[in-house]
Amino acid sequence: MKRTRICCVFLQLTIFALPLLLAARLSADAGDPPVRVARLSFIKGAVSLQPSGANDWSQASLNYPLTTGDRIYTDQDSQAELEVGSAAVRASATTDLTVANLNDQFMQLGLGQGTIRVRVYDLPDGDSIEVDTPNGALTFLLLGDYRVETFPNEGATLVIVNNGSLEVSGGDVSQRVESGQAVKLTGTDPIQVSFVSPPGPDDFDQWCWERDSRVTSSASASCVSPETPGYYDLDTYGVWDEHAPFGPVWYPAGVPVGWVPYRVGHWVWVVPWGWTWVESEVWGFAPFHYGRWVFVGARWGWVPGPVAVRPYYAPALVAFVGGPDFSLGFSSGVGGVQGWFPLGPGEPFFPWYHYGGTYLRQVNLTNIRNVTNISNITDVSNVNSIHFVNERVAMTVVPTTVFGSGRRIDRQVIPITPEQLARAEVIPHPETNPTARALGGGRPAPIPPRLATRATIPATGQRLPPAPPRLITRSPLPARNVPFSAQQQAMQAHPGRPLEPQQQENLRAGKPAGPVRDREFPPHAAPTPRAERQQSTQKSESGTAPRSGSQPKH
Repeated sequence: MKRTRICCVFLQLTIFALPLLLAARLSADAGDPPVRVARLSFIKGAVSLQPSGANDWSQASLNYPLTTGDRIYTDQDSQAELEVGSAAVRASATTDLTVANLNDQFMQLGLGQGTIRVRVYDLPDGDSIEVDTPNGALTFLLLGDYRVETFPNEGATLVIVNNGSLEVSGGDVSQRVESGQAVKLTGTDPIQVSFVSPPGPDDFDQWCWERDSRVTSSASASCVSPETPGYYDLDTYGVWDEHAPFGPVWYPAGVPVGWVPYRVGHWVWVVPWGWTWVESEVWGFAPFHYGRWVFVGARWGWVPGPVAVRPYYAPALVAFVGGPDFSLGFSSGVGGVQGWFPLGPGEPFFPWYHYGGTYLRQVNLTNIRNVTNISNITDVSNVNSIHFVNERVAMTVVPTTVFGSGRRIDRQVIPITPEQLARAEVIPHPETNPTARALGGGRPAPIPPRLATRATIPATGQRLPPAPPRLITRSPLPARNVPFSAQQQAMQAHPGRPLEPQQQENLRAGKPAGPVRDREFPPHAAPTPRAERQQSTQKSESGTAPRSGSQPKH
């Protein structure tokens, strides 16, 4: 009961934001990134990932954020789980699943083969979920519990509605399936729908229901928006307490001495956000893509955003540091370096990817608790004039070769001195382009044998990567992402900066990417004169923390 009282005290403070958020959903920039992703929240056995735009497969990483075009495959005796807002998608063994489309109000999945269970905990007005199969498209109409299983050798699909309601469609066929019913789908043009007796539950069903119980019984749901992926993990791996003026604060348990946020994990490259943090701890999703971190006493605590609003996903709520003078303070053997630190309560997040004004307000408003005027936070003319509370206690610096290759960070951290810290400037984005490994974030994996095609590339004898099977869809599929190799080439002019929507469209049309249009904030800094650097260092060592001015680099 204590947790409930702590969190509910602050619930009324967030209600005022609801009209603003509802209006924002209607007026968002069409080029804004989605506010939702699919968290890879459970992995058992061999699970492979093929990110959108990639030809190669990699070993899937826990807490990886999937979005439109990403594809996973579970091998024999393997399982996986995705969390998307108020829904969970669980895949059994030998399942080929693609996130065909994922935006603020629509999730479209492609089930090429295998078995999935979809549990819809809530289905807000205007939201919809579609699962496309080789024998028909399924549109979920109500919250509930659904199972979909394909039989490739029979050319059939079995659909079970344990609770809820869905519609089967394909060609001229449209059939409702209600709670307690099951249908077998066969054919493609036209499809045939036959009602059958629902089979009894198996081990996969039992596992899914056990996973459900962790979500439906979570005490953290009173402190965190239930649309925040991974909030239920907080029950097991930490404790809640109230700390004025932040309200409810979650403290992770069992972390080692010297642990700091955004250090035990690795960076990956996910379109359209670009550099994205993947935390290694089991519980490491919600506290690294929502809210803020604060150092209270001798331990780190996570402050979530408002409970009563839909959360806005961010790839990492950090400030990157660098600048022309930063690397000069490290030994020549290190080469280039990249640094960052977590944002504290009330500190602004400025995305390093394309966004509009509404998005900037909402991604801050939904991740900072008890905000009355978001403009006071985001209307900043010089980021480097802000006194960031976590900069001195949680700065992480690694070689750029480690950062850009998707390698684990905590094993490669470079100690930083006050003199080196004085040289740091907050920068708009890391000036490091991703390697192919950073695209998936895991070790390379072979093409899943059950998906591999016998066709080969004549010049090399290499097997072609498998394409997703043909599925029947109800909603049109979005355009595919540009191949990663083409994106890499287009980013050479502005390393580490994600391509803007019009640049992606140009590449998709076979044209050059073209110039950037977005104005970066903060602007890139010019080198600081030696005398000013020395003065800044002396002041830093005396206990103050001034910054050199941030000037545009032309």
